[in-house]
Amino acid sequence: MSQRVSIPACETCPIRQGSVFSSLHGAAVAELDEAKGCYFYRRGEVIFHEGSHPGGVYCIHQGAVKLYRSDSMGNVVIVRLAKQGDLLGYRALLSNERYTATAEALEDTVLCFIPRNVFFELLRGNSDLMVAVTELLARDLRMAEGRLASLAQKAVPQRLAEVLLYLRELFGEDESGAVKISMTRRELAELVGTAPETVIRLLSEFQRKKLIAVDHRAIRILDAAGLAHVAELYD
Repeated sequence: MSQRVSIPACETCPIRQGSVFSSLHGAAVAELDEAKGCYFYRRGEVIFHEGSHPGGVYCIHQGAVKLYRSDSMGNVVIVRLAKQGDLLGYRALLSNERYTATAEALEDTVLCFIPRNVFFELLRGNSDLMVAVTELLARDLRMAEGRLASLAQKAVPQRLAEVLLYLRELFGEDESGAVKISMTRRELAELVGTAPETVIRLLSEFQRKKLIAVDHRAIRILDAAGLAHVAELYD
């Protein structure tokens, strides 16, 4: 169950400056500030369900979110990870369709919610925001196409190596050099498209080859070039 939290001011929010809303100024920022609500979700809490109707869009103020789909057998595939400053639910809202994935907090997360009517009003009145959302849509589509190609063409070790590099690029590293996101082996498997046992075996193999160092959920990349070679990522 989400909890309402104190609302950060959009005018001074550093997260907004890195989001699609960075182009807004003056009255538009004041409108966004007045209309939004902010909510706290603990790790594992669902933000919205696949198949439900969007009532607005979410901007991640703090934390991380995974979006996943489930089949009739209960198998789960993570289709996207979202970080601080990212927008959630905008594609379903723009296309007037149901959500195609379930969004769940990957760690303790604070989200700002912008109602549907306010979001569309801001789009109509701000061409820069419209351009930013269009570019975001194109970028997300390109990433989705790349992921589908990877799943279809690459073997599991290659996909896992690519995912580890992607996680470091998306979330960065902490003070110890570990990737700054905590994922279970099952979540990694859902992202790679394999079984948790396979991920466990491959992580041990990568560690034996000194490509990574593993301490429980913490993963530190020791040889990025070596992982890129395994993943067959070439310039």
